[in-house]
Amino acid sequence: MKLLTEYLERAVQLEHLARSERDSAFKEQLLQQARSYRKLAAKRAKDYGLPSPSSPDDA
Repeated sequence: MKLLTEYLERAVQLEHLARSERDSAFKEQLLQQARSYRKLAAKRAKDYGLPSPSSPDDA
């Protein structure tokens, strides 16, 4: 369960950084990393039999 929480926390951190980033290429890299962490979190949730975490648009 700890990894699931850590993946989501990291995704949120990266999304927050991306919101304030002016360099569009770097911003996209941050968002891609956040998507990857959210994908890992969704896989971990599935492994635990939990519902998939919300997307950043749902929050």
